[in-house]
Amino acid sequence: MARAALPAADLLPVDRRANLPYRMVRLVAAPILRVLFRFEVEGRHNIPRAGNYVVISNHLNWLDEFALLYLFPVEPRIHFLADPTILVTRRFQWWLIRTTGGYVPVVRDRKADRALFSHVDRCLEVGGAVAIFPEANYGPAEGELLPFHRGFAHFSIKAGVPVIPVGLSGTKDLWLRKRIKVVIGEAIQTPGRAPAELTDLAYQKVTDLMPPYVEPGGRKLFRSRLTHLF
Repeated sequence: MARAALPAADLLPVDRRANLPYRMVRLVAAPILRVLFRFEVEGRHNIPRAGNYVVISNHLNWLDEFALLYLFPVEPRIHFLADPTILVTRRFQWWLIRTTGGYVPVVRDRKADRALFSHVDRCLEVGGAVAIFPEANYGPAEGELLPFHRGFAHFSIKAGVPVIPVGLSGTKDLWLRKRIKVVIGEAIQTPGRAPAELTDLAYQKVTDLMPPYVEPGGRKLFRSRLTHLF
């Protein structure tokens, strides 16, 4: 798709509250995810009960976003930063995103996009939560991390909100009823930290949270279809 057709960073509104379409999508999607996969979750108690935050995680496949939406509270509403280059060519998915919100388009070849920075800042100012995959791409394999970009650190330090690290395991290759492990770590407080320091600390935290991965045996029903569903 032509570059001019890609959406601006501030295309969609941000809010702490979850709108009705957002709640309905969660209501429908949660049972489907529970049927397709077996989630094992540790550290739910580390999610702050008050205030907003920035969520960071390793990134392996399409399921990662849905897992975070499913496991974190409906409010403060989570807004994902993601590249819409492929998404805007898929009409149903793009309509769904525009309807439910919770999405900030990030076009990778638009360097130093001030609209993006101000839109994320605005999201945190109004009490919304932000979810970022600091690798900015899918990781190469289970248990491996690409270097982290510092964007999440700048956003969280400026807003004075904590960073919630999450380790995901099992989402690289998917099949029916596969076990997905999610570990939510203790909040990293940001006051007094420099972006480089926070980035290095967060990288180590996520590395520590990712459990060892062993390829399960047995039948792997619908492996190709579920792995490449989106």
